[in-house]
Amino acid sequence: MTNDVIQCHNLETAYAASLHRPILDGISCQIKQGEFVALLGLNGAGKSSLLRSLVGLVPLVKGEIHINGVVMTPRTLPQIRRDIGMLFQGSGLIRQLSAVENVLCGRLGIRKTWETVFGFPQRDRLLALELLEQLGLRELAYQKTSKLSGGQQQRVAIARALIQSPQILLADEPTTGLDVIATQQVMETLVELHTQQGMTIVTVLHDLGMAARYAQRAIVLDAGRILYDGHCDNLQAQFAKVNR
Repeated sequence: MTNDVIQCHNLETAYAASLHRPILDGISCQIKQGEFVALLGLNGAGKSSLLRSLVGLVPLVKGEIHINGVVMTPRTLPQIRRDIGMLFQGSGLIRQLSAVENVLCGRLGIRKTWETVFGFPQRDRLLALELLEQLGLRELAYQKTSKLSGGQQQRVAIARALIQSPQILLADEPTTGLDVIATQQVMETLVELHTQQGMTIVTVLHDLGMAARYAQRAIVLDAGRILYDGHCDNLQAQFAKVNR
C-alpha cells in the first residue's frame, strides 16, 4: 500500500504562445506523507503552476492528480482543498483586518455561511489566538496586518493556513521580499511544522542554498518538465544542465 499523499500523472496545461510550449508538459511525480519538497527552476519553468495545480487553480488539458488517494475533479475539489493549506506570494492577507481576523478567514471554507453571520464561534477565536501565540505573534493579534512587517505578515498567513488543520501545506515562494532574518523565521516555521507535526510541505523556492538547508528533496523543473528529482545535495550541478 502506497503512502503517497500527492500523485501527479502526465500533467499538461494548454499551449502557451509566449513560451512556445505548454507551461506544464508531461509532469509525473509522487510525494509521500511527511516529506519536505522544494520545487526549483528558472522563471517560466512551471514551478508555481505545478504547485497551484495541486489545489485546482491551474486547468489541465491532460493528466490526473490524486490527493490522499482521491482523484481531483470539480466534484472532489472541495473535499481535497479541506486537506490542503496554501501560502501565496506576499501573504495574501486583507490588510485592513487584524492578524486574528485574517487567521479566522481560514475557517470560511469550513464553516457554513449561516455559522459566520454573527461572527466566528469562540472556539475558532481561541484557536486563532493559540496559533498566533505558537508563531510568536500573540501580542500583535489585534494589530492591523498593514502595520506588521513582511515576516510577521507571512507568519499570520501560515496561521491562517493552519487553522484549517491541513495535512499538506503548499507554499509559493513564501520568502519573496523578506529580509534575511524574516526569511529564516518563515523557513524555520515550515521546518517545525514538518518535523514536529509530520506535515507534508511542498514549497516553491528560488534559492538553491535555502533548498539544501531546509528541504529533504528537490524537484527541479525546466521548460515544463522535470529535470531532476532527488536529494538536495549538489543542486548547482543540476542547474548547470539547464543552461547547457
